[in-house]
Amino acid sequence: MPSGKTHDAITFMLAAPAFVLAYAVISNLPISFVATAAFLFGGLMFGPDLDTFSKQYARWSIFRGLWYPYRSIFKHRSRWSHGLIFGTLFRVIYCLGVITVVMFLALFAAAGLSGGKVPDIGALTASWYDVGKFTRENFGDSFFPAIFIGMWIGAASHTFTDMAGSYVKTGRVTEFL
Repeated sequence: MPSGKTHDAITFMLAAPAFVLAYAVISNLPISFVATAAFLFGGLMFGPDLDTFSKQYARWSIFRGLWYPYRSIFKHRSRWSHGLIFGTLFRVIYCLGVITVVMFLALFAAAGLSGGKVPDIGALTASWYDVGKFTRENFGDSFFPAIFIGMWIGAASHTFTDMAGSYVKTGRVTEFL
């Protein structure tokens, strides 16, 4: 299989074409930059190899422990981690879930230390709603889709590289679909 260096080189090599494609599709320079940054993030930090000890996993540095449950749940190179359809979607859902749990625990600890009111799930839901509303009002409706599509294409470049390597070795790529 391709090494981490190979995956990184392919990600960097495809960044300019990703920007051109994003601009051709949406004709918005700032959102094209956002999509390209998300592409780089998806390829370098948020790709399929978070299910094993890899360069992507190591890049999370002190936060890599957040990915340990993900590594425990998903078998390496399964269609749920490396899959083109569900891989990035599951990582986004997992990451947002972890952020939500960490936020809740931090608010719970702060309330306990200060004697304040413990937050409920409704308050946390309202906070996420406010984040979404603020982002849409200040950055436009295309911001979140550009991030997700950029991350998906960045991670897909990793998966396509692995598929090519698997095909060369075995003649099969079905485990990725």
